[in-house]
Amino acid sequence: MRDSPHHKSLRASTILVLLLSLLLSSITHAGVADAPGANLRVDLYTYGPGAIYWERFGHDALVITDTASGEAYAFNYGMFDFNQKDFYLNFARGVMIYRAAAWPVADDIQQFTGEGRSITDQRLNLTPAQRAQLRDFLVWNVQPGNARYRYRYFRDNCTTRVRDALDRVLGGTLESQLTGPTAHAETYRSETDRLMSGQPWLMYLLDLGLGPFADQPLSRWTGAFIPERLMNELGGVRGSDGAPLVQSEIMLSPQRLPSPPTSAPDMRWPLLIAGLVLGIAFVAAAWLRDQYEIDRWWFAFVGALYALLAGIAGALMLVLWFGTAHRAAWANENLWLFNPLAWLLMPALMRLRRPDATASRFTFATAALPVLLSFFALISKLSPWFPQQNLPWILFALPAWIGLACGLWLMRPRKPGAVSA
Repeated sequence: MRDSPHHKSLRASTILVLLLSLLLSSITHAGVADAPGANLRVDLYTYGPGAIYWERFGHDALVITDTASGEAYAFNYGMFDFNQKDFYLNFARGVMIYRAAAWPVADDIQQFTGEGRSITDQRLNLTPAQRAQLRDFLVWNVQPGNARYRYRYFRDNCTTRVRDALDRVLGGTLESQLTGPTAHAETYRSETDRLMSGQPWLMYLLDLGLGPFADQPLSRWTGAFIPERLMNELGGVRGSDGAPLVQSEIMLSPQRLPSPPTSAPDMRWPLLIAGLVLGIAFVAAAWLRDQYEIDRWWFAFVGALYALLAGIAGALMLVLWFGTAHRAAWANENLWLFNPLAWLLMPALMRLRRPDATASRFTFATAALPVLLSFFALISKLSPWFPQQNLPWILFALPAWIGLACGLWLMRPRKPGAVSA
C-alpha cells in the first residue's frame, strides 16, 4: 500500500523536525548554543574551488567553537538539494530557495580535504559580546523556520551571508571599511569568467548569457561575494578595539586541485579568430560551389546550422529576460548579434544545396540585417547607453555574418532561368 501525498509530506516534515531537533540538542549538549561569549571562539573557514561547476567559486563557513568543551560547529549558507520539490523548475525560473545549515566542523574538514580543496582558517578578533551575538544569530538562522532564503548568485550567496553576519555584529564597520573600487576594476562578469575558465565551454556560455548587470564595477564590499576575496579583504579590516580583525591565519589543508587564474582570460582573440575562420569559410564555399559539390552542401548546411544556433541563443536570451528572475541575464545586448530573426534564413539556405539554386534578393537582404545589427552593436560600445562588455562576441558575430552575407551575394542569380532560394 502506497502512502498518500499528504502522509508522505507529513512523514517527511516529521523526520525533518526530528533531525533538526537532534542537531540543536547536540549543539546544546556541546555547549556551543549556551556557552558564554568569553568561552566562544569564532573562525572563518575559506574553502578553495572544487572540480564541479557549482564549486568553482569556492565556499566558506563560520565556525563557532566552545573552548570549554572543545566542540566546534560549522555554519554554512548556500546549501541546496537536487531532490527538492521543483528544484530544476525553480532554477530555470531564477527562484532558487537555498538554506543555512550547521554540523560538526570535522565533517567539513574531512569533506573538503578529501576533495583536494584548500582550507584556510582565519581566527577573528571579536569581543565576547560580539561572539555571543553572532552565535545566537547563527543558531537562530539554522532553525527550520529561518533556514531557507532566496538565493541570488551575485548578491545573496553563501559568502555574502557570512559577510553580512559579520558586518551585523561589527555594527556596520565592515562595510564602511570596504569602500572604494577593487584593485583591478573587476566586475561580476570578469570574476565569473576567471573562476569558470577551467571549464571553457561553460565560461563562454555564461559570458554569452550575462547582460549589462554583470558589467557594473565592483566595490571592495560587493566584490566580497567570492569566498577568497572576502578572506583577503578581512586581512585589512580592523575590529571594534582598533586591532586587526584577523588574529591569525593558518592553512589547514593545501589546494590540490588546479587553482583559477588571477585574472579573467581575454576572450577577444579566440572569438575573433573563430568568427574570421567561419566567415572566410562561407565565402570560400560559395566561391567554389560550382567546382566542388561538397562546398555547396557545406555552405547550405553550415549556414543553416549557424542560423539555427543564432536563433536559439537569441530565443533563450529573450526567455531569460522576460520569463525569469535571472536579473543578471536581462537586457542582454548580444541580442543585436543573435536573435530568432536568423531563422528566416534557414529555408533559403537549405534550398541552396541544389545545383541550380541561387540566393534571392530577399534572402540577401535578410542576411544583411544581422550584419547591420552587428555593426550597430560595435558602434554602440562608444555610448554609455550600452554598457555591456560584449566586444568579444561582436568580434565573432560580425565577420561570421559578413561572410554568410557575402556568400549569398556570390550565389545571386546570374542568368535567366536560375531558381532563386
